[in-house]
Amino acid sequence: MVHGPYYVLMPQAHAGENALARTLERHLDVALYLMVATGFAMLASAGSLDLVALICVMVALAARGYLLLRNSPFIFPEHWTTPLTVGYAAFYLIDYFLISDSFLTATVHLVLFITVMRIFSLRRDRDRYFLAVIAFLMVLAAAVFTVNSLFLLLFAGFMLAAVTTFVLMEMNNAARKAAFLESGFGGVVGERRMTRSLVAITPILVGGILLAGTLIFFLLPRVSAGYFSAYSPVSQLSTGFSDHVELGAIGEIQRSSSVVMHIQFDGDYRGAADIKWRGMTLSTFDGRSWSNVHRRFPASRLPDGSFDLTSSVDVPATDVPATSSWMENRQMIAVHYRVLLEPTGTNIFFLAPIGERLRGNYRLIEMDRTGDAFNADFERPIGIYEAWSDISRPTAAQLRQAPVDSSQDVSDRYLQLPALDPRIPQLARKVTSGASNNYDRAAAIEHYLQTQFGYTLQLPPGNVADPLANFLFVRKRGHCEYFASAMAVMLRTLRIPTRVITGFRGGEFNDLSGQYVVRASDAHAWVEAYFPNYGWMSFDPTPSVSTTNPVGWERAGLYLDAFQSFWREWVVNYDASHQHTLGREVFQRSQQTGFHFQHWLHKRYASWLRSARRIWTAGSRSPQRWALYTFFGLLLLAFAGSARGIWRWLKRARLASKPAKAPVLAASIWYERMTRLLSRRGLRKATGQTPQEFVRSIPDQPTREQVARFTEQYESARFGASPEAAEQLPEIYEEISSTR
Repeated sequence: MVHGPYYVLMPQAHAGENALARTLERHLDVALYLMVATGFAMLASAGSLDLVALICVMVALAARGYLLLRNSPFIFPEHWTTPLTVGYAAFYLIDYFLISDSFLTATVHLVLFITVMRIFSLRRDRDRYFLAVIAFLMVLAAAVFTVNSLFLLLFAGFMLAAVTTFVLMEMNNAARKAAFLESGFGGVVGERRMTRSLVAITPILVGGILLAGTLIFFLLPRVSAGYFSAYSPVSQLSTGFSDHVELGAIGEIQRSSSVVMHIQFDGDYRGAADIKWRGMTLSTFDGRSWSNVHRRFPASRLPDGSFDLTSSVDVPATDVPATSSWMENRQMIAVHYRVLLEPTGTNIFFLAPIGERLRGNYRLIEMDRTGDAFNADFERPIGIYEAWSDISRPTAAQLRQAPVDSSQDVSDRYLQLPALDPRIPQLARKVTSGASNNYDRAAAIEHYLQTQFGYTLQLPPGNVADPLANFLFVRKRGHCEYFASAMAVMLRTLRIPTRVITGFRGGEFNDLSGQYVVRASDAHAWVEAYFPNYGWMSFDPTPSVSTTNPVGWERAGLYLDAFQSFWREWVVNYDASHQHTLGREVFQRSQQTGFHFQHWLHKRYASWLRSARRIWTAGSRSPQRWALYTFFGLLLLAFAGSARGIWRWLKRARLASKPAKAPVLAASIWYERMTRLLSRRGLRKATGQTPQEFVRSIPDQPTREQVARFTEQYESARFGASPEAAEQLPEIYEEISSTR
């Protein structure tokens, strides 16, 4: 590459330094802004920010982006920054104790405030470093709040911005320490070159970082659950599935369509299962809410590491049906399934009735006498577990023969009633007047509620004094809790022991992943009635809601859900068991691939050998034709080998033919052509000569004058990016070439 004379560069050094500094700082501010914006987007995507904080920061970021687009240097005056910061430090305590009532939320508000202040007060390098640290803190907070796969996409964008930011920070520091600056980096052309370089190198660096991080993630062993899991906010789901549930809590959950869990059955590839997922049993009703006052006992552990859900030495057997011919002769229908539960803030295991065994990475599981299972390992929140259940059920004919009277213990706990509207027991007797046994009575009330009442998620307006009577005799519309409560209370008035179960119903089958997608909108409540010698049987008085098969964007959403399910299981919940499974599968597949490759190689070798023999035989019969084929083949290989050089030659020719489009590069190409032309005439340019020194060394005056004009235009195009000067170079070159 030919460079201009040193005395041309030196007077422009100060201007070049200023241009480079401005270019670096502009790129650095843009990259830092993108880093902060993507960090905030990750935090906002977690859905944990309140509306006020979200709007304020979005407005501030939009304003900063507009100022960067307009290249406006607006910053806050320094005398604003300190008072505002001190004022918010006092407000932080108010936010923590009175507004947010959460250390993590109040701290996030503080970080957001500092972010807004800093993006409008960047004066020194330490301000930029501090803002980069704040952006990282927002990413850390987002990692605490979310497990969504959108985090991966936004994190990749954050990595791009972060790598670009730190590369520019290093370039800025190096430029200040450099002894001299190449003026070619200044100005508009230098800015474009820097932008292209950053766009080229940054994805490569980010790709390498993500690849190395992925390998490290999957190879290193996992040691524990998330350190910050204790700070995760409690969801609405946890309040709806507690031991005290107000009427209306399940309806609030059903308004959301967020995914709660994924369930996969062994051998179910068509989505044929229709199972209720049992969560919490509620037995005591006070007229407005249901509660569970049962004690919990540790579940016994089996030799294979799973937990036995059917019995415990400390659990009374009063809820277990007495031995009967049905219990002894029944044919169990056992199902095995795997559950991936999203972070819900609840410690309940949702199981298909009746749970037999449960296995997962939990040290302690507790049971109560109703069969509910709870995670008592607070260091390992529920994520993935597998379970076995018995879904066999006696027939209606068998239940009609069940005895009427229950044990005293069951009657005391499951016939409790608060003060009721007298119309409720009258309605129960009226509906069941034609039934002669408890099963037909339960079925009659179930059918009555399903057919005579409507389903709605709208809660009763205002504070109703008796919500159950209002549902049965005034509104006659409600959601599942009202139907289940009405049936349970009406059966209790008939001396039939009942309880309300909260959980989930069904789920949408994803044929791509083979999993049932259970959403918050699938939350449900139903009734279990007790039949001596047979146990608890479920009834669902809620009218069925029609569902449609997913089409269009809904169908595409299932594919996204499959990816998110993979993300949750193999990234968020990745542990030593997953590592062992992955290693075993990689080894087995590598071994199979090796066997297949050896088999393929043996077959290919025999085929190649036969082809070589045919070619040799054909060549020996017609040597002239095969020699011609060989010549053209070698010619094609030679052309392919020099394709890169040919492409570079064509690119240089295109730049030389249109020098105004790229004056800097075109000037170098034409100057190189001119020196080669003069070299063929015996006027060689020495390596250490500057263009001006070379001009003075030419003895022939006409040639010296032409070369001097050429050099003047070359320097204007090469160092000043002048399109007009670049367009003069081909004409002057033709004059020089025509002069002998």
